[in-house]
Amino acid sequence: MGHVVLFHSAYGLRPAVLTAADRLRAAGHHVVTPDLYGVPAVDTLEEGFALLDRVGQAAVLGRARAAVHEAPPDVVLAGFSMGAAVAGALLSERRAAAALLLLHGAGGAPEAVRAGLPVQLHMADPDGYPPEPELGRWQRAMTGAGAELSVHRYAGVGHLYTDPDLPEHDPTAASRTWERAVAFLDGR
Repeated sequence: MGHVVLFHSAYGLRPAVLTAADRLRAAGHHVVTPDLYGVPAVDTLEEGFALLDRVGQAAVLGRARAAVHEAPPDVVLAGFSMGAAVAGALLSERRAAAALLLLHGAGGAPEAVRAGLPVQLHMADPDGYPPEPELGRWQRAMTGAGAELSVHRYAGVGHLYTDPDLPEHDPTAASRTWERAVAFLDGR
């Protein structure tokens, strides 16, 4: 059983994040889903970015740090889109992290990677967050730094395709993502 801290997207702590956490708990993992905003989730990405601007990056990262403070050193850092970036940002402070699970976005600086760190990424193909050239550079840098990186792309789906409350939801790709993510976590 792993200890997972799962960070939400720019939308806020939506039901899809809580459902994902329940799915991982049903697979035997301890999962924490911190609210990085401290206010209700929003319905559009534009509202999410406005909310992020209002709350501020420093407050978001402060809440994320507080959420992992009580976690064991070998925590799995995970996140959706913006939350993937948050998980990656905390990697430098949690060098003993068991793994990095990234959903709908890349995260983590190569200099924070320890050799052999398991990293799994799930993204739409194509997906503009991050842009493809930036994603390619990130992949090469992470692998070059020693991460055991596995990337899963899902053709023709929208950015947050695992969220059933959004129009871009794709049940087939979401199901495959969760099968792969659970198998990945079971190895931690």
